[in-house]
Formats: sequence, C-alpha cells, structure tokens
Amino acid sequence: MAVKIITDSASDITQAYAAQLGIEVIPMTTIFKDTAYLDGVTLTNREFFEKLIETDEMPHTSQITPFQYEEAFGRAVSAGDEAVYIALSSKLSGSCGGAFAAASEFGGRVRVVDSENVCIGQQLLVLYAVRLRDRGLDAAGIVRELEARRGSVRLLALLDTLEYLKKGGRISPAVAFAGGLLSIKPVVAVEKGEVVLIGKARGSKNGNNLLMRFVEESGGIDFDMPYVLGYSGLDDTLLQKYIRDSEALYRGRAEDLPVCAIGSTIGTHVGPGAIAVAFFCGGDASGRA
Repeated sequence: MAVKIITDSASDITQAYAAQLGIEVIPMTTIFKDTAYLDGVTLTNREFFEKLIETDEMPHTSQITPFQYEEAFGRAVSAGDEAVYIALSSKLSGSCGGAFAAASEFGGRVRVVDSENVCIGQQLLVLYAVRLRDRGLDAAGIVRELEARRGSVRLLALLDTLEYLKKGGRISPAVAFAGGLLSIKPVVAVEKGEVVLIGKARGSKNGNNLLMRFVEESGGIDFDMPYVLGYSGLDDTLLQKYIRDSEALYRGRAEDLPVCAIGSTIGTHVGPGAIAVAFFCGGDASGRA
C-alpha cells in the first residue's frame, strides 16, 4: 500500500512540479469579477498578476468544494493507497475543515494535516512529507512527523507596497498613503496559523536587513530540511537583490537556492514585489520569527 500526498494550490506548488514530486495539487478557485479560474490550471501565476495589476476590483478566492475533495481522496483510495492531505491553515480558510469532513468518509484511509501555514510555508511541509514517503513511512508515521515539526516552520515576507492590503480592507487608506510617502516596507510572518505584522522598515535595503535579522533570531535555517524562497509579481528582481544582500546566510551552506513564484492565494493580499523565505528553524521552535 502506497501513500499519496495531496495538497492545495495555496502551497504554490505548480501542477508540473507536483508531477515531478508524484503528488496531487487540488486547485483553488480565483474569481475576477464574474469569471472563475482554477489556480495553476486555467490561470498561471503570471496571468494572475497581469490581471491583478490591471483590475479595479479586487479578486477573491473560494474554498475547495466537497466534491473536489471527494474526487481527489477517492482516486487515492480506489488505487489501493492511503492519502495524506496537507491543508492551508484552518485559521486562514475554511477549506481545512472541509477536508477533515471529506476524509471522514473514507474509513481512516485519508488523513488530514493542518499545516498552520500557507504559501511556501505550507509547501515546506509537503516537501517534507514527500521525503518521508520516499523513506517508506506509512500515512500515520508521516502525519506524526509533520505535526511534530510544523511548529518549527518559519515563513517571513517583506512587502513592497501597502496598496493591496488597503484594497482588501486590511488597512485604512490613510495608513497606506502615509506608508507610501515614507517608503514603509512591512515584514509579516505566519504565527500559529495566522498572518501577523512583525516589523516595518524604511526602504527595501532596510527591509532586507530586517528580514535577515528575523531569520537569524529564529536560530537560522536548518539546511538539512526543505527551504524555499518566494517572490510575487512578474519577475524576481527584488528577490535577487535580497539574495545578494543576505549572502552571508547561505554562503557555504547552499549552492542552489530553490525559488518559487507566489500565486493568487497570498498574492491577492500582498500584491506584486513581495519576497519571502520559508524554512525549518535551526534553533528554538518557540522563537518569535
């Protein structure tokens, strides 16, 4: 009996990458005005940001439907496999609850893990699950390991603009305007399943320095575990600048830094120009960053 790893497109794992990993990614739905797109299937990350930049009306995402879960879980069970589904944080979406409900119909053959994360932070748990699967762990063993280690995952991001937080009603227009005048770059993190503001910097250089400091304060990156860098928008120029600025973090420890394009689930709220780093912390998992 094999183990099928399943996740959703909030993890920013593309369908092509999923095929390489031997996993399944259930697409979430992104809606622009009256048109619905399947994330990563009928709408690429690039197409999403082109539409986001051009639109006057904020898009929104919808939860994965019970039918989508039943189809994905049913395929695994019908093939004689067990399944482990790694979900977007239950504090950010109701999809996780829907997954637990759908899994309960499969007689214990499908197990659900709340990643307590999103985007490339969620992706790290998927990559770790693939590693555990390849080592021969069964579904129960994979779930135990993921739940034991998810608290040490750190997702930190530096935003380039406050405009999309304003459009989404997350901050007031006055705060966004003042932040734009002062070139304020907020640093956010995922803590206990929720996105929180942990710092502010004047300008991108100071923002990069602040991001580096939070990485170091977490105990640094455990390079024996999966880690990923991410960017939002049409190119990775700002991420490449961060990599140059933070060279000391990676020099002699990682030859090739895995880079991922951030998609619609988080991209809707942060807009283009955000950069992010996700890693298993090398120090005390209770550290703030």
